[in-house]
Amino acid sequence: MIATAHIVDNSADTLIARFHSRRQYSLALAEPLTSEDMQLQSMPDASPTKWHLAHTTWFFEQFILLPFVEDYQSPQPQFNYLFNSYYEQKGERYPRAQRGMISRPGIEDVYAYRQQIDSAIEQLLTTNTSDELVSLIELGMNHEMQHQELLLTDILHAFSLNPLYPAAFNTKSGITELSADHQSASEQFIRFDAGLHQFGVAPQTDFYFDCEGPKHKAYVSQFALAKGLVTNADWLLFIEAGGYQNPVLWLADGWAVAQQEGWQCPLYWRKQGDAWYQFTLNGLVPLALNAPVSHISYYEADAYAQWKGCRLPTEYEWELAAREQAISGNFSEKQIFSPMPCAEQGVMQLYGDVWEWTRSPYTPYPGYKAPEGAVGEYNGKFMSGQYVLRGGSCVTPIEQMRSTYRTFFYPHQRWQFMGLRLAKDC
Repeated sequence: MIATAHIVDNSADTLIARFHSRRQYSLALAEPLTSEDMQLQSMPDASPTKWHLAHTTWFFEQFILLPFVEDYQSPQPQFNYLFNSYYEQKGERYPRAQRGMISRPGIEDVYAYRQQIDSAIEQLLTTNTSDELVSLIELGMNHEMQHQELLLTDILHAFSLNPLYPAAFNTKSGITELSADHQSASEQFIRFDAGLHQFGVAPQTDFYFDCEGPKHKAYVSQFALAKGLVTNADWLLFIEAGGYQNPVLWLADGWAVAQQEGWQCPLYWRKQGDAWYQFTLNGLVPLALNAPVSHISYYEADAYAQWKGCRLPTEYEWELAAREQAISGNFSEKQIFSPMPCAEQGVMQLYGDVWEWTRSPYTPYPGYKAPEGAVGEYNGKFMSGQYVLRGGSCVTPIEQMRSTYRTFFYPHQRWQFMGLRLAKDC
């Protein structure tokens, strides 16, 4: 599932400090929300904030305290049923689509549960820093980071259904108009030579998910990748050109979904009079034309690429471009929580802001084997019907990002910060 062969410092004090910091960040993200906010579940794909806070705690209890603490007794044994997500080997689960119905336990009970489990984990680390335990702690913290991202995207979706368009946060994006050079970067291309390359996680990596390996070789034909992400201004042109009304541009399944759902623009765009706005975690704001377009499905991204006479990149092509760039950008820690224009010359904006759709299906790499036990259910069983996205977003913790990181979603989904970069054959 994970590799921790190159952990630099696994001393008890360091691990406890990192664990505490990561767990506290979840509470900080939830702090602006009311108890009523934390109960909302706006669709089956999303979960209430309260559920995220409880489930991440359940994960540490089930995968660390139960196997490592002799005669461990859960302070809340009924929570195993309520807050298990999809781990069949951990028993029956409450229906996913009904998580918003769990009004009891209340949020104060969930906070108390978190404190009980956190104290037990920290106590365990004072006496045990074995490689196996450290590996599972790393997994738990990375799992928490994934749910910190989901916490934000799920509350954004819930708030978007409120006609008052409430703001979850009050941060200032500072988006400004940029030069024409920046505005046209989405159609400026960098050429990459053909060749046989290695892909996947390197053995010395501190941590990685199992789906990022094993390291393997693959041949990539010559291709070109856009310098910049497709922007909101670019997308407006697609709308004005009738992109949502032209079935020739769309995959058949995508056209069917777009018609059924009535898609006419990205998920959180709103038109008032002649002006476009976008609903964000900072409320309803004027559409930032130079910012990367976000909250679009794979189907929309593919249709746009077809309209431009291009295509989406493969995940190998994206990884080739990204591995030479430093991991920096607009991530969760900046607390802007909205995609931003790239203000730096020569930077491809490959990391942060929006997850970038690739045309690569989420399938196992050559030689992949899912780990044994319940932890093996984390990634492998989802390798069907989904597409890979790369690069992280404005709500992804930067600590989690690697050039090999693969996230995956179904092609119709839009509620994550999903955007695109054009590619073409040479």
